[in-house]
Amino acid sequence: MGHHNRHFAGDRYALSGAWSPPTSSANFCEEDYVVTIYVAEFINSLTNFAYVYFALRYMYGRGSRGLFAPKTDFMSVSLLILGICSFLFHASLRQTLQFADELGMLLLAWSLLQGLLTGRRPGGSDIAINVILAIVFPVFAVFYVWTGKIIYHATAFILMVVVMAARGHHLFYWRTPAFPAAKLAVWRFQGAKALGLLILGYGLWNVDLELCAQLRSLREYVGLPWAWLFEFHGWWHILTAWAANVLIEVIREVQEELTNEKAKTHFLRGKPREEGYLGDFRNNRSEFAPEANAV
Repeated sequence: MGHHNRHFAGDRYALSGAWSPPTSSANFCEEDYVVTIYVAEFINSLTNFAYVYFALRYMYGRGSRGLFAPKTDFMSVSLLILGICSFLFHASLRQTLQFADELGMLLLAWSLLQGLLTGRRPGGSDIAINVILAIVFPVFAVFYVWTGKIIYHATAFILMVVVMAARGHHLFYWRTPAFPAAKLAVWRFQGAKALGLLILGYGLWNVDLELCAQLRSLREYVGLPWAWLFEFHGWWHILTAWAANVLIEVIREVQEELTNEKAKTHFLRGKPREEGYLGDFRNNRSEFAPEANAV
């Protein structure tokens, strides 16, 4: 399964669009330029605004400093970039923009992995992880663009999902000391929810690929606008944007908890010295107290 071995080119309006002819190695089940000559895959393009929505909701939510000073982090910026790049690719079906879309997916995965694998720990562990990720991802991106084989991208993406799931399982089930039980319950549910949304989206994407002829017949039968509900690659965009946002929120909360743990640890380490100093002061004061009474 996967669009490395499925290519739905040759649609009736494929050569009539503003960006024709399509040059991308990936061409999905949605008919090209059937709605407007300016957008090759109409629903597959518009559904990318789900990524943009979740990115902007964070950027201009609580803590934002205004229109020109949004609140940003690596995850929100990568989510926004993916939404824009994927929209441009599906709207044009140009190979260059396909690479932009797929590299946007890698960028988002990079930001999620960084958030999960780094934990504001003492020493150079986090620095080492950041350096490794900053080397591995660009190198793989260059390799992928050089080969142009979608199977490499699909394999890398699945591998990264497995690593993220394993890291999440470690954090929420095996970590010592464990996070507070109430927060763990919420994070476990949210993590399972994100994984479930991702699997559902991937399943619908593959239905769209493997049963394209049947879906096209169904779309023609029900007509517009109901036919758009059966553009299952569009659902992949919506569900993965939702899943990414759920996971991003969990990662931010985990990072905040780790920061609080670190601050608490530093406070407790410093507290005995303060108590010792105050204790010595009290002891010294008690030694002079008899003399003061005598006077």
